[in-house]
Amino acid sequence: MIDSHDDHESPIKTPKQLIVAVLAGLLVPIVIIVMLIQYVANDKKVGAGSSAQTPEAIVARISPVANEGYTFKDATGPKVLQSGEAVYKMVCSACHDSGAAGSPKFADAAAWNPRIAQGYDKVVANAISGLRAMPAKGGNPDLDDIEVARAVVHMANAGGAKFKEPEVKAAAEASAK
Repeated sequence: MIDSHDDHESPIKTPKQLIVAVLAGLLVPIVIIVMLIQYVANDKKVGAGSSAQTPEAIVARISPVANEGYTFKDATGPKVLQSGEAVYKMVCSACHDSGAAGSPKFADAAAWNPRIAQGYDKVVANAISGLRAMPAKGGNPDLDDIEVARAVVHMANAGGAKFKEPEVKAAAEASAK
């Protein structure tokens, strides 16, 4: 009888080779996984030794949010009247750029002609007191009547009118009332 099925040989012949094979079987995958993690997570880290710990960077991180981008007004100081263009950009453009709620679009002569025909005083009065969907002063009650009038002149003149911008002297009289 031939015992050829029992004649297989193993590359591991000693217990020392067995221990080395088992350790290699455990350590090689772990080393490969650690190397893959290092490769994937290899981006610039901010920490000790970087500019993140400078006094300026720390002060910027802990400064109050309200200090950024806000301009505080002195309530006791004199009011500085804004230009018509500034008021338009701040308040009026929300509706008059898109024509929302039937408002005449900025620089659209066809839409502004019927309003210009009513005259400067009527158009300004409508803007100050509100008309149809437009709230009084465009929804900003902090605006002075002169500022609203300047915005109306800016919009109407872009639509083809030849209105004259209101005088600053009139602003002093209006605020006194």
